[in-house]
Amino acid sequence: MSTQTTDRQALDQLCVNTIRTLSMDAVQKANSGHPGTPMALAPVAYVLYTRIMRHHPGNPGWPDRDRFVLSAGHASMLLYSMLYLCGYGLTLDDLKSFRQLGSPTAGHPEYGHAAGIETTTGPLGQGISTAGGMALAERMLAARFNRGHTVVDHHTYVIASDGDMQEGIQSEAASLAGHLGLGRLIAFYDDNHISIEGDTALAFSEDVGARYEAYGWHVRNLGEDIELDRLEQAVAEAKEVEDRPSLIVVRTHIAQGAPNKQDTAGAHGAPLGEEEIRLTKEAYGWPPDEHFLVPDEVLSHFGECRERGEGWEREWRERMDGLAADDPDAHAEYTRISQRRLPDGWERDVPRFHVDTGMVATRKSSGEVIQWAAGAVPELVGGSADLAGSTLTLIDGAESVQRGAYGGRNLHFGIREHGMGAFVNGLTLHYLRAYGATFLIFSDYMKAAIRLAALMRIPSIFVFTHDSIGLGEDGPTHQPVEQLAALRATPNCNLVRPAGANEVALAWQFAIASTETPTCFALSRQGVPTWNPAGVPRDAIRRGAYVLRESYKEGDPDLILMGSGSEVHIANAAADRLEADGIATRLVSVPCMDTFAEQDAAYRDSVLPPGCRARLAIEAASPLSWYRWVGDAGDVIGMETFGASGPQKALYEHFGFTPDNVVARARKVVSG
Repeated sequence: MSTQTTDRQALDQLCVNTIRTLSMDAVQKANSGHPGTPMALAPVAYVLYTRIMRHHPGNPGWPDRDRFVLSAGHASMLLYSMLYLCGYGLTLDDLKSFRQLGSPTAGHPEYGHAAGIETTTGPLGQGISTAGGMALAERMLAARFNRGHTVVDHHTYVIASDGDMQEGIQSEAASLAGHLGLGRLIAFYDDNHISIEGDTALAFSEDVGARYEAYGWHVRNLGEDIELDRLEQAVAEAKEVEDRPSLIVVRTHIAQGAPNKQDTAGAHGAPLGEEEIRLTKEAYGWPPDEHFLVPDEVLSHFGECRERGEGWEREWRERMDGLAADDPDAHAEYTRISQRRLPDGWERDVPRFHVDTGMVATRKSSGEVIQWAAGAVPELVGGSADLAGSTLTLIDGAESVQRGAYGGRNLHFGIREHGMGAFVNGLTLHYLRAYGATFLIFSDYMKAAIRLAALMRIPSIFVFTHDSIGLGEDGPTHQPVEQLAALRATPNCNLVRPAGANEVALAWQFAIASTETPTCFALSRQGVPTWNPAGVPRDAIRRGAYVLRESYKEGDPDLILMGSGSEVHIANAAADRLEADGIATRLVSVPCMDTFAEQDAAYRDSVLPPGCRARLAIEAASPLSWYRWVGDAGDVIGMETFGASGPQKALYEHFGFTPDNVVARARKVVSG
């Protein structure tokens, strides 16, 4: 063995041990965290960042960078150590403030907290599933823009844990990724045999590699052979398999090198302890009393990542220049999309529906508005969980995205709501404007992905139809009752339940214009009347609520009826009768309670004047969301039980969503 080779190996080992000791020290200083997995995976992360990934720490947002997703988010110190060492902007002080309030080094990687964090990976299974959406976006953009010049050409790398492999969402996403042949997706499975309760054999004994082969993945099991050159070779082999995603299985040892805690559950979710850290550092040949030590030669070596990144980006810009010369429109379009800018004037000509449109389900009017939106915003893509015929979310004239044919816009997620939610987030993170559709009841399956979209402040779009007991005969298992309240309770998430076609059109405009907030649509199966478009203000969704029908007298009304969706029309019929009886009634449509709550007090009071305490809300769902707006003197007609199986009209009558019941309850409110 040459001296040069020996020196290189020594430097490699020094770098790997630096990652390990930084992770140990940060967790110990915080007295909280997961040290064992970063110690075990340090060789994998080191090889990825210094030998394999095309990335540029000097420009973390370079569009053609390789993406890295630490799906095992509890091992966050592994990622933070890499971002610090490579020069992404984290400092040694940031590592020392691991898990502290206000620090960018949170307990799990949080998108937007530090450069180089590509997605939030808290709930296990979400990271590898979101990475599938990223890998699909890369293929879809490549199909559109690699016109003689390869300007979209990168991979998505993942490190996943035993916990990821046990979560159901991962199975759905892996199945879809294999079906679509996403060869640019390469995942490492850290098979360390340890979870919080002990050896994974307590609850997990399946052959993960065989399962992934059945999904259509290329699988390579390295066992305990995770020598750096072998890891690099395994990735090179995976990259050669262009028509299948790849899973590289590595058998690691949690808390590698810790004399008393290696391969123990105690090293998973708790600091090693000062004495064990000293012993471990001695085993590494590390100064045992040094904390957060980073040798100069290690920083110098990692600094080469920036130099290589500059070269890769320079080559890419040359290819972009070639595209600009040969196809300036494609160059301009890709530049716009990668900068997350919408087309100039896209919001012009928002559809308007007139009264003579008649009774139309809001899911149907949404299907019409999607065609306008797709024409105005070319990066809008989406699909459903095998419910396109019910959610009406196909883009007319667009091709379906299939294995090896990624140039279309219609996605088919199969009956995989969990996976669909994560894929939509991955597509959205990777420059596309994506939506996924299913019935509102199945938003329960997608709740974690919706929550992560809200937490990451990304504008994913989730289209939910069959929004109430009005779906009828399918019965209470399919009739959403508590889902609207749950989505409204999610911070930074806008739930829009339109009362008619014109609110639907404005809702799509609002969702596409959003930059930091996901939008959830709740759309009806049953037909509803179409309001005069002049009565629906252009800012109806942005303001969240508005006066749809004013009372017959000046000043405060005697009664305010309010609601969302289908029930606004029931309230309107009741208002006719109430006003005929001399009760001055204002009707308020509340398509988006979330944005209404954000308005200033002056606007809210103009819609719901404090002087009118007689208020009645109507919604065929849990009443919880409405109590804030009706006040102590008001009332809510909602669903206090599950639904039932029967025709829509019979169900609405049975549960009291009729003009007769609204009138009766309104009179009680007015009489006090």
